[in-house]
Amino acid sequence: MIMNYQNGVPLQPCTGAVSSVKTKAVKKPMGLEANDSTENVEKGSEEYGCERFLNDTLRFPPDELGQGAQMLDNAFLPRPPLLPKPPGHPKLERAFSLEEKVGRRRFRTSQESLAEPGGIGSSSVNSLQDDLVGHPVLNSTFKFLDGRVSSSSLHSNASRDFQVSPCLRNGGSSHSDPGKRRSSQNYEQIKPSKTKLSPLQPTGPLPAMELNMASPALRTANRIDQDCMDYGVIPKSVFGRQHSNLTDGRLLDSMVSDTCSTNSMKSSLSVLNPIRSKDVRNRSFLEGSLLGHGALLGAEELDRCFPERSIGIYIATWNMQGKKELPHNLDDLLLPPDADFAQDIYIIGVQEGCPDRREWEIRLQETLGPYYVMLDGVAHGVLYLSVFIRRDLIWFCSEVEHTTVTTRIVSQIKTKGAVGIGFTFFGTSFIFITSHFTSGKTKVYERILDYNKIIEALTLPKILPDTNPYRSNSSDVTTRFDEVFWFGDFNFRLNMDRIGVDQILKQDLSSDMNRLLQYDQLSKEMKDGSVFQGFKEAPIQFPPTYKFDVGCDIYDTTTKQRTPSYTDRVLYKSRHKGDIKVVKYTCCSTIKSSDHRPVLGVFQVKVRPGRDNIPLGAGQFDRELYLEGIRRRITRELQRKQALKNQKNSTVCAIS
Repeated sequence: MIMNYQNGVPLQPCTGAVSSVKTKAVKKPMGLEANDSTENVEKGSEEYGCERFLNDTLRFPPDELGQGAQMLDNAFLPRPPLLPKPPGHPKLERAFSLEEKVGRRRFRTSQESLAEPGGIGSSSVNSLQDDLVGHPVLNSTFKFLDGRVSSSSLHSNASRDFQVSPCLRNGGSSHSDPGKRRSSQNYEQIKPSKTKLSPLQPTGPLPAMELNMASPALRTANRIDQDCMDYGVIPKSVFGRQHSNLTDGRLLDSMVSDTCSTNSMKSSLSVLNPIRSKDVRNRSFLEGSLLGHGALLGAEELDRCFPERSIGIYIATWNMQGKKELPHNLDDLLLPPDADFAQDIYIIGVQEGCPDRREWEIRLQETLGPYYVMLDGVAHGVLYLSVFIRRDLIWFCSEVEHTTVTTRIVSQIKTKGAVGIGFTFFGTSFIFITSHFTSGKTKVYERILDYNKIIEALTLPKILPDTNPYRSNSSDVTTRFDEVFWFGDFNFRLNMDRIGVDQILKQDLSSDMNRLLQYDQLSKEMKDGSVFQGFKEAPIQFPPTYKFDVGCDIYDTTTKQRTPSYTDRVLYKSRHKGDIKVVKYTCCSTIKSSDHRPVLGVFQVKVRPGRDNIPLGAGQFDRELYLEGIRRRITRELQRKQALKNQKNSTVCAIS
């Protein structure tokens, strides 16, 4: 079959020929037989027939028919044959490598060099190619190599792989040189080659990979920062986000979605545990169930804050002797130099306190700093009791209840008596009692009466539920709480004269005070069961704390010559055996502003999960006291720096 072409466009014979135009034959695509001879096609008034051919055969859009007709009239530049639109590009088409691009560029250069000398120059070919690519009708993704359609062009981009047919480079010649045709075919068969390297083989066995890929080195140092294990294996959906959930898709690039680095992500972003949306939906703080999932005081929250389910409690008791002047520094009282870590709860009881109780509490807040807040402070005359707790633990405390009782016959005189504060922390109830018993070496019976009156008159708890009502006794307040700490100036003395005590103290006791304690009135009464039933005391390894001359370490040198005694004590009691462990029990010998030495006790107390049906404190604390204490702390630090600066500037060098 012989096809005729006009300006590179195939034409069918039309009737009513008026003029004839000689065209040159172009080699047909592979698979189609073509004749190399030329034929004459007449063109007359058959523009209507040509337009109908373009419309019916090539299916041009109506707005492009005029462009096709104008193209037929323009015989100045040859045009490639029109072929049907190739299929779309596959989505999974591989990208051309650098070697393939270089090979294709060299191949196009070789094809241009094979063109006849009288053909169209390279600049004309480039301009022609630009026209063809930019034309809306003739834009195609085929490559015409020596008149044949390359099969690889079906999967290439039109603007990148379009090539000009050799027949166009030959200036429209219908007969191409057979030698050149064979050369072009040889170039067509050339394919770029890749140098493949042999794979490297390992010299030895590969090391085994650990199952846990989390890096503990990325975490910050926090002793109680083990709360990532609360949720077990966290699915990817916890940290993975979709673009549709973000207002800016670029945020996804900076988000962490690696479940293996959950531990390190928690420490780098926050010390708090990540909360799942499902838990927020299901969490109820009023379930009243010990096993309620997500309960605020439940087991999961307790394990998050205290993995060992134990808290540290610091107790200090001090008879201030009513001194108005407070020690310049209370660090030794609350933060001993031999302590590596601060405790979770600080309890400070004072007997014969200073006249300005508010000033005393501010000084305590100033010493403990911004990490602690005062949960409650109670006074009964000159008896002061203050409870400070870590700021991040106030949410797990119930409402705080307190009460007072006087042991004097005249109730208006409030120098002797007791103050009690009770609250629940998670599921463990606490009561802290500080008291001042009747003084006098021979008044042991009166002190026993003071004890019995206090345990009956302290009406606690009031609205807080009893954690174990079956073991409670209405006539003994110490039976209505899980953990009981009783401390103060009990005024129990040593049944020994002053000379005998001084002789024992002059000996090298090496922290063994049993030779003195065998004469201790309190130890004897506790052993007989007359007072403090069920209470325990840590071994005493410090000298008697009463009575000193103010400002020195010498016992009473007045005319009364009072016998040194262990009047200041810290006792504890628990419903469950082994719940309280003693860490330290000593006295503070550096504070000498009173005739008593402060006594300190550090304890580890086991805490149990609780129910959410107790009235919570809702994070309440004395905010005004907190702000004033922090302000003074900052002022003191600035004054210290200024003093060091002034001292450095006032240094005078003497020249001898």
